[in-house]
Formats: sequence, structure tokens, C-alpha cells
Amino acid sequence: MLEFSFTPEQETLRDKARAVANKGVEEFGRFNDSWINGFSKEFAQIMANEGWIGMGWPKQYGGSERPSIERVIVAEEMIAAGAPIAAMWFADRQMGPTIITYGTEDQKAEYLPKMLTGETTWCIGMSEPDSGSDLASLSTSAERKGDYFILNGQKIWTSFGDVADYCYLICRTSSEGPPHRGISEIIVPMDLPGIEVSPITDMTMNRHFCEVYFNNVHVPCENLVGTEGEAFKQTMKQLEHERGGIDRLVSNKALYLEALKHADKTDPKVRQEISELESGYHIGKLLVYREVLKQAPAGFSAATKCFCTEHEWKVAQFVNRALGARSLIDDKITRGLAYAPAYTIMGGTSNVMRNIIGERFLGLDREPRQ
Repeated sequence: MLEFSFTPEQETLRDKARAVANKGVEEFGRFNDSWINGFSKEFAQIMANEGWIGMGWPKQYGGSERPSIERVIVAEEMIAAGAPIAAMWFADRQMGPTIITYGTEDQKAEYLPKMLTGETTWCIGMSEPDSGSDLASLSTSAERKGDYFILNGQKIWTSFGDVADYCYLICRTSSEGPPHRGISEIIVPMDLPGIEVSPITDMTMNRHFCEVYFNNVHVPCENLVGTEGEAFKQTMKQLEHERGGIDRLVSNKALYLEALKHADKTDPKVRQEISELESGYHIGKLLVYREVLKQAPAGFSAATKCFCTEHEWKVAQFVNRALGARSLIDDKITRGLAYAPAYTIMGGTSNVMRNIIGERFLGLDREPRQ
């Protein structure tokens, strides 16, 4: 079995990250899907003070230019412990790198510093009621009028829309040409007139998902990121950050570690299941590390995401069996298990990921539309 060897400095970083994560759990509570449910602006400040936001960003934009594997080390320890990292997660994982790559110098100066200090929270306006995994079918519009874009439409499943300072909006600025043309990305301050946010209570009783309505919202044209109408490739690049990360593997590891304490290890079937799950964690790490080290082909994050989130579903089933009745009466355990079906849906469903794998890597023909 292939093993990675980390440097002594990286092992020291892991130890420190684990200690900070455990302290964060003591102070702010444990969250069994921490990167999406554990929202704490205070803990975001702690992450910033440690220099753990923007670890791999260029120094000229306030980052540390540390090896990308070090960010994975910190993120793995935070999420595995259940520390509340959600307030800074989107900015660190996606929005910051996207603005660094495609944004103007003015945008970088305006938005990056407050991301790095943990002051601002971002949400992503991507999915719509009739446009989920098929991003090219989105209809939320941005019509240019003088120095402003006028936004109209609706987004759904927008995590933290009710507490975010900014929405990174994926919208349509033109209906001409094929569906993937005419898509643009615009930074939208969430306090603008005409924005209505309605939180959605999911079956875990969490309310981070939101519906966001845009009714004649005026956004300055300088908030456009990249090239107008040509943002589909930008968004696909952004999804590479989202789909191939360590968060897709260890979101419910805190639950797994809890279940291991109570599992009947005298049962050979239980030991076999634990062995399979440990192997899954190892394989998942190899896939994530390949993404981080730029050793995976472009677009392979679809395979990484598919394997890792289906592994998380298997973990949830093990936890349910290992804890028995406790999984029904312990509120934190029950919520974590109830959230499990979302792993293979958010960020692109497993079916969509398999389509991507089949078409882009296996060269399979598209099924003709009826």
C-alpha cells in the first residue's frame, strides 16, 4: 500500500492544526459536517490569526504561498474534528482563488484582504429551481444598463445566503448562441435593495440553505469578474476547487471516529467493514492529494468527488449500524446521519459525475436526446 511521508515541519503543522481544531470544538461545539454546518465568525478569526486562510495564495495578494498540501493538512484536521470552519470556507476554497485568477487588480484589492482576516462571508449563487447540475440551463439574468447590471431571477440551495456579505453570482448576460455561452460571474453585495433571502430548513433542522431572489437589483459593472458572457469555463474551473477537496472525504469523519469507540470489534464482519472503510479513506486521500499536487488530469475531480462522497455515504451506514439505538436518540448523531444523502448530491450528483467520467475520460458517446 502506497504511503506518503510528510516532512517534520508538516507533521508539526498537523499536530498544531489538530490542537486548534480540538480547542475550537471545545469552545464552539462539534459539527458532524463541519465545513457546511459549523458557522462561527469567531473561529474564522482564529483561523486567520494562525495564517490558515489563503495559505497557498500569492504573497502579493496577502497569501502565504505555502505548498498546497499544507492547506489540505489543516483542512483535514479541522473537518475531521468537526471544527466550525464554514464562515471562511467558501472564500478560502473558491472565491479567493477565482478572483486571483480572473479578477481585476481593483477587485483583488477590494475583496481579498477581508477574506484573509476572516471578516467577510461569501455565498455562491449557482443552482436554480429548474437548473441544478445542468449549469448551462440557468436563467437568472443580468442586463447591462449604462454603468450597472440589472439582476432578476432566483437561486436556491445557496448556503449562508442569509448571513453572507457577498454573493458570487453565476448569471446569464446573453441568450444568444449555445446554452453555455452568455454566462457571466458577478460579485453582488448582499445588502443591495431588491435582494430577498429565505432560509430553507432541511431535515437536520439546519438552515444554512437559502433561496435568494433578485428583483431589479442594480450592481455596478465593475463587479463583473472575467469576461462577460464567457464565464462557463471560469465556473468549471471553480468547481475543480469544490469537487476535488479533502472536504469531500472527511466531512463525517467525526461521526466515524465516534462510532469506532462503540463498534463491536469482536465481530469479524464489523472488523471487515472497518477495514474496507479505512481502505476507502486511504484511496480517497490518494485521489485528493493527486488533485492538490496537480498530478490528476484536468476534470478528474469528478471521479475524486464521486468516490469520496460515496465513501462518506458508506461511513454513515456504518455509523448507524455501530451505534444502533443511539443513532436515533443522540441529536448530534441523528443530524449527522440525516445529512448523509446530501454528500452525493451537492457539488454535482454522482450521476452527473459519472456522465463526466464517461464522456471526458472513457470517450463514451452521449446518449441522444429523445
